[in-house]
Amino acid sequence: MKILRNALLVLLLAVASYLTVAAAWAWIAFPSAAQGLPQAAAMPLSPRQVEILLKVEDPDFFHHAGLSVLHGQGLATITSSLARSVYLGDTQLDGAAGAFQRFYRSVFDCCRKIDIGRDVMALVLDRKLDKHRQLAAYSAMVYLGTQEGKQVHGFEDAALSYYAKPLGLLTEEEFVGLVAMIKAPNLYHPVKNPALFVQRLVQVNVQIQKK
Repeated sequence: MKILRNALLVLLLAVASYLTVAAAWAWIAFPSAAQGLPQAAAMPLSPRQVEILLKVEDPDFFHHAGLSVLHGQGLATITSSLARSVYLGDTQLDGAAGAFQRFYRSVFDCCRKIDIGRDVMALVLDRKLDKHRQLAAYSAMVYLGTQEGKQVHGFEDAALSYYAKPLGLLTEEEFVGLVAMIKAPNLYHPVKNPALFVQRLVQVNVQIQKK
């Protein structure tokens, strides 16, 4: 029993150390990592589009501190998704910060189902970036599948790629279709998997209509 307690204590200390270092790294590395964020802070979505997006992806967005356990979504939030893009995305950091970035990328790629390092990064990001800028950046960066051999990022790019018109001209149903893809963009793909896309669209419409 004593050996088991000691082993558990060592494990808890190791996890605490890992998360402490992740938080410290995210705080210090933010100025460099944030260079990959879109420069324009203007919100590309209309108020109704924001309402739809948040109702499906992160109903507690304006109230949580980066993570949320509400609405059956686990800890996943718009902030945690953005944190992965900011800290573990395409922006390459230099020096010691870059070494930690490579390490955290490898951990996430290996153990994304159980790695909570990104969750700590989300808490830091929420302190560093106001909600308006988070939402604007997410809207410009969210991955929305591959179309005609090209990765699609952001709602504006997705509107042009899937509907051949600007985001501002989408109907509500068309925008809901883009939001429906977010969960698994290449699985719920309107061109590659139209039947699954329609099933997902029905689920999302039901979710939107709930009060």
